[in-house]
Amino acid sequence: MASKLPSCLSATEEEIQLMLAAQCHIGTKNCDKQMEPYVWKRRADGIHVLNIGKTWEKLVFAARIIAAIENPNDICVISARPYGHRAVLKFAANTGAQAIAGRFTPGSFTNYITRSFKEPRLIIVTDPRVDHQAIREASYVNIPVIAFCDTDAPLKFVDVAIPTNNKSKHSIGLVWWMLAREVLRLRGTIPRTSDGWNVMVDMFFYRDPEEVEKQQQEEAAAKAALVATEEAPAQPSEWDVGGGQAAGAINPAEAMNLDWAADGAGATGDWAAEPAGTGNWAADPPAAAGSGWD
Repeated sequence: MASKLPSCLSATEEEIQLMLAAQCHIGTKNCDKQMEPYVWKRRADGIHVLNIGKTWEKLVFAARIIAAIENPNDICVISARPYGHRAVLKFAANTGAQAIAGRFTPGSFTNYITRSFKEPRLIIVTDPRVDHQAIREASYVNIPVIAFCDTDAPLKFVDVAIPTNNKSKHSIGLVWWMLAREVLRLRGTIPRTSDGWNVMVDMFFYRDPEEVEKQQQEEAAAKAALVATEEAPAQPSEWDVGGGQAAGAINPAEAMNLDWAADGAGATGDWAAEPAGTGNWAADPPAAAGSGWD
């Protein structure tokens, strides 16, 4: 299908491959009447396949709308679906929008007494079916709605539908990442090159809390083991024979005893040699009188 976009905004081969790898084109077995224009074909197993070219066109169209809003904080990104929590938070952090990840508090757009009251100029939702409360309230106060829509998504009150698979965590993360990158490109924040944005798409993917905790524990255990091996001095084992005396070598302790023996033996070096005098204790009694030797 020939693209209606200018050549500078057209999708590259790498971007198409990313969308196919993340299964952005895989729909559901059900298809809403209003989503039929975005369906390319239906597989033998009944799954509808979305048109990737139209997905990219709608992504760029939505990015142009977002970039036209002067204050980024006037944009509200919403995801009640857990797979989109991390994606909307990262999108908000990179583009300056407000994020509502998790349950949408009723009255956030209509009841000014509510603590979470907001007055955005535009909202972007991950799934029109799950985020129906936010879309309904936006319709009450005339807020435009951009939504990522699967083949079975209801398009009531949705102004811009981006056809994509919103059931897979990789697909949701990728389309939010692509939308954020395109917005930054149109604002002139980053250049339009393949390596112009250093934020990896993995940052937008949902991560299971149990897997994160397990990974953190493994990293902490590995770090503790590494620190212990670096700080502990190398000590010979009790059964280590490597530190024993080599054959024919002199034991330092024995050498010390020999030195003491040499010092005590005198010039002859013989302990049997007689000491100074006759060597007879009976013949040479101590000189002191009254010592008991008399």
